[in-house]
Formats: sequence, C-alpha cells, structure tokens
Amino acid sequence: MMEQRIDVHPTHEYQGYKLRPGRPMPFGATLVPGGVNFSIYSSYATACTLVLFEKGAPQPMIEIPFPSEFRIGNVYAMVVFGLDYENTEYGYRMDGPYNPREGHRFDKTKILLDPYAKAIGGRDVWGQTPNWDDIYQHRARLVYDDFDWESDHPLETPIEDLIIYEMHVRSFTRHPSSHAKHPGTFAAMRDKIPYLKELGVNCVELLPVYEFDEFENSRWNPITNQMSYQYWGYGTVGFFAPKAGFAATGKLGMQVDEFKALIKELHRNEIEVMLDVVFNHTAEGNENGPYISFRGIDNKVYYMLTPEGYYFNFSGTGNTLNCNNPVVRNMVLDCLRYWASEYHIDGFRFDLAAILGRDQNGAPLANPPLLENLAADPILAKCKLIAEAWDAGGLYQVGSFPAYGRWAEWNGKFRDAMRRFLKGDEGMVGEVAQRVQGSPDLYAGRGPTASINFFTAHDGFTLNDLVSYNEKHNEANGENNNDGANDNNSWNCGWEGPTDDPWINALRRRQMKNAVTMLIASQGVPMILMGDEVARTQSGNNNTYCHDNELNWFDWTQVETNAEQLRFFKNCFAFRRAHPVLRSRTHFRNQDYVGSGYADISWHGLKAWEADWSKDSRLLAFLLCGKHAKGGTANDDYIYVAMNMHWESQWLELPRLPAGMQWHVAINTGVPCPEDIWEPGSEPLLSDQSSFLIGDRSVIMLVGR
Repeated sequence: MMEQRIDVHPTHEYQGYKLRPGRPMPFGATLVPGGVNFSIYSSYATACTLVLFEKGAPQPMIEIPFPSEFRIGNVYAMVVFGLDYENTEYGYRMDGPYNPREGHRFDKTKILLDPYAKAIGGRDVWGQTPNWDDIYQHRARLVYDDFDWESDHPLETPIEDLIIYEMHVRSFTRHPSSHAKHPGTFAAMRDKIPYLKELGVNCVELLPVYEFDEFENSRWNPITNQMSYQYWGYGTVGFFAPKAGFAATGKLGMQVDEFKALIKELHRNEIEVMLDVVFNHTAEGNENGPYISFRGIDNKVYYMLTPEGYYFNFSGTGNTLNCNNPVVRNMVLDCLRYWASEYHIDGFRFDLAAILGRDQNGAPLANPPLLENLAADPILAKCKLIAEAWDAGGLYQVGSFPAYGRWAEWNGKFRDAMRRFLKGDEGMVGEVAQRVQGSPDLYAGRGPTASINFFTAHDGFTLNDLVSYNEKHNEANGENNNDGANDNNSWNCGWEGPTDDPWINALRRRQMKNAVTMLIASQGVPMILMGDEVARTQSGNNNTYCHDNELNWFDWTQVETNAEQLRFFKNCFAFRRAHPVLRSRTHFRNQDYVGSGYADISWHGLKAWEADWSKDSRLLAFLLCGKHAKGGTANDDYIYVAMNMHWESQWLELPRLPAGMQWHVAINTGVPCPEDIWEPGSEPLLSDQSSFLIGDRSVIMLVGR
C-alpha cells in the first residue's frame, strides 16, 4: 500500500480550521496538497494574524493568529487546509511598535494586502466608486495556474530588430469609435492586433498593467466636469497582479487568464510584450497616505526614510521604495521572474530607474546590487531591460546608467537633440550625427542597441502637438498649467493649436513625416507613441496623467481621416525591416573595413563627401554602405539620407555609387502623397543620378542598388 504523505496532515487546529507549519519560501499564497501555504515576511512585527474572507464579504470568516512555532526567522508561514480556493480572499494584520521617528508604523486595526498577491479583488471594475467603509479595500486572492499556453514562449526577437509601440491598454480601445465589445480591456486590445500587425510594430510597451488604484488622489475636476483619476497607473498597489479593471472578466476574477490570452495572441502575431514597471514608489503616498500593504507590514524595510522617519521623495509622488534593501531587492527579482516565467513577458521598462541605484540614504551607488542582479539573473537572461535613466530627485544618468552589458536606456538626449534639429535650431548638426549613429558618444562600450530612440512618449507632447504648439496647455488638469515639463523643444509652425491655414497644416504634416523618417534612419531601437501614426492630439496637454477621456483615448476615426500619415508610418517601418544596414548591433567605425571602397558611414552636405559642421548649418546627409550591413556579415543596398531643416530648398550633389548601381527614391517628405514614400522594392529610379533638389524642411532617403 502507498505511504501517506506527512505534509498533507494537519498538526494544529484553530476554531475548526486545520493547520500545520508552512514553508517559508516562496513568499505569498501557494496552493499545496489539500490546502494553501501562506508565507509573509516582516522584520519588525511582533505578531501576525491571517485574515480570511469569503469573496466580497464585509467581515472576515476567520482570523487565525500565527502560532510562535510557525515563525522561522522573520517569516510567518502556515498551511490552512480545506479552503475553497476560488471563493477566498486573504489579508494580514501585523502587530508591532508605532514609532514613526524610528520608522515604524504598525497598526493592527488595519488589514493589509500581501505584497506577493498574484490576483487582487475589491476594485474589479474600472472607475466604479469603491465602498470607502470597506475594512479591506484591495483584497488578495488565490490564483490557479491552469492556463493553456499551447507551446507559447517569449519571442526573443533581437533588440535591434524591434519597433516599439508605447501604449496604454485602456486608452487604446476606450473611445466609442473602437467599436469594441468590452472597451478599454485586454480582450478589446486582442481584437486590434491585426491593426498593430499591419502598422508594422513588433513590440508593445504597456504602461502599468498591474494593480494600481485609479482613485489615488482622485478628485472632481470642475474644468472637465469629470473625475480626475490616477489614469496612467504609476502608483502600484500590487506588483504581481494584473489590473482587474483592465479585464472584461475582472468582475469574475479572471483577469490573469485574460491577460495571458492577450500575450499569447500577440506572440502568435510575432509581437513582443514589454511591461512598464514602477519599482520606485507605491500608492501609499507620504505620511498622510493610506495603509494598503508595505507601510503596515514593514515600513522601515520597504521605504527610504529620513533620519526623522519621513519619506524620501525621489519619485515626486510622496515615497520611494528602498530597492537596495536585500528584502525589497528580492521582491523586485521575484516579481520580474514571475512575469517572465508565468506570463511570458519579453522585457521590462523601468520607470525612473535611476532611483534603483540609490542607497537607503538616497546617495547614488557606484555598483548598485539590484541592477547587477537583474542583469545577471538566469531567468531574466533573455528579457530586454530598459531604463528610464533619470529620477525626480535630479539624478540623470543617460549614458552613465550602470549597465552590466545588459541594460538599454530611453535616450532622452536623442529626443531633445532631434526635436531641436527638427524645428531648425542652429548648432545641432554635430550632435545629430552622434544621435543617428546610435549615440556612440554615450554608449561607446554598449553598442547602438543600448539606445531606445524616440521623439515622443506618454510623458510630454504627442507628435502632432509637438508641431502644433509652442507652449504646453495643461489647464484641464486643474493645476493652473503649472504641471508638466516646460522644455518641450516644440514649434507650432506659425500658429498655436489647430488652424484652417493649408500652408501651416501641410508644414505640420511634413514635420511629422520628417520626424519618423529620422527615427527609422537612426541606429538604435525606434519607439513611437500610440496614435502618433494617425496624428493623435492631446490639445497641447503634455501631462495627461489624470484624464479618462478623449485627451488620452485613441480615436479610431483618425485611421480614416489621417490615412496619409498612417500609410507613411507603415512604409517607414517596412523600409526599416527591409534594410539590415539600419539595424547594426555595433557602432560604425567611419571607415571601410570590408574593402567596398566606401566607409560604413560617410558624411555629406551640399557637396558630396563634404559635410558642413558649422553653427549655421541645418543640413546633414550621410551614406550607409550596404556591404557593411550588420558589421559586414549581411549584404544590403546603399542608403543615402539627407535631412534639410533649413527654410529654403537646396541643391544636393549626390555621392556616386559603385559601377552598375543607381539611386532610387524611397522617401521624399517634400512632395505630396503618394509620391512622398514608396513601398520597399517599388522605389522609382532617379532620373538625375548626380544631383537632387531637396525641399525646405524635408528629409529624403535614397536607395542605391
């Protein structure tokens, strides 16, 4: 006969519930034979109680104190047998000292969320006003791991081949014009995958999709006559749980499966999924914020505190997570491993990542252990890691972020230099030459793939607003236009905001085309903002963090009304995909090392082989030799790019091609649609092979074959 397993036998009983000492690892709630293993850490608590609810019930069904023998080190661990997994919610009460000066804020009257909760209930439907009298607002739930991935796995697309689409899940399908059955959800996004595929992006970077509280700092906005929310999601409640309010099935508690189904379908269409992760602060705010989880479990461990016990605020949002405490560091690692292994996530973008390199007193560390751990982690080995290499406390590390050979960065210097060049500032051509090469001045040791290049992101103007407004117009936020950045490097083309002037509108369209052409012509990894491909506007608002309305939503009617711009973007991305010479893994050497007679990159001006580097120059051209593609391992066409940001057209002398090759026109933003861009392979032959009249404020790309 079979031996009975010992670990399925209870050793203790409490008010009819059968228990036994639990396993301390892993943290969180884990299904085990016959029961659930609950494990939670607190270094300063004196006692811990497990609080169990029936789903949605106002009062607990039982509160079970952890017997002292169920504690190992600073971990409380217990198996509870016979629970109805699908109908149980759980939380904890922690007892301990209340002494803010010492960093302790224990309060056993509060029921606290497990930091490792894999699903969170209580806020199941987006924007539904919570019951503020509920004694436990955000409720940890148990998760079955029974999703059928059908042999799906992360795509592992080489990073230089990515075209990233930064987007907000709710905004993408919330507008009535999306005709989605469940607008604003993971399910609705799945229906729009054909659009993304046709556009030609192969990676979506999602603004935070795990549980956050849209009611954090919510307020009635008299200007919009609507509720202002924590809309973007940069205020984490639970790092491990997908947001129920983003799921059509959230009210059924099925958000885990719905999000996995979206990822599986994106992967099936060769589109990677990157998560924007916010390990710099939480939704608990400063001294006056709510008790949700970390503050009541182990305030002194989880947060960076001043000597007086107040919260350091390097995030600009009230608190800062203490990421170089080993316990918090392990939580971050556990979290990313969980998303990578259980959700098949392809990469992560770290919000305000410079914070992750500060010690507990806020000083930047020379060798931050968390960044090193992430870079060397075996489970994350194939995940892309992208840093927003600055924080709200003034630490700016673009080009100097500790990389360990692994980290890429949002290249803020690309954004700023290319915007200034686009609007015609003088003295920019030298820096632009660095940026289009993948910023070797910043990433000499890392290669161009360390540079995530972008003109626009969720922070700041959309591309349409970048060419339509000189100043930000954030009045709708209700902060007297004081919020949001002032250094936008934008130019309105002669009129602030919308206009009927055909000349200004044509110039704006051209400027948007110029921007995306420069983006795809640059080495590094291009990223665009959701809706830029159809000239989405935020009416000049450069900080729409609080709006659940048309300011943030993708208006699907613009797919028709701005079809010309959409066509241009599609063909730009197709062109980049067709030409490996645009996607080098290594920096150009500015020399010929394959014997083609041409350097890998050469610089040109009005005269071939003679670039004008002077302060007054607003024109720069370069030639890429296709024989050097991918470091000389691939063969490609020759590509000539000329960027004229001067207000007058200019005659260019074209560099001569090797015998038997001729120039064809791929892109010329200076002529009207449809001749502004050609599908790869159909580019018309240039009649005059020696010179080209480039229009004012125009970019051309020629293909030599």
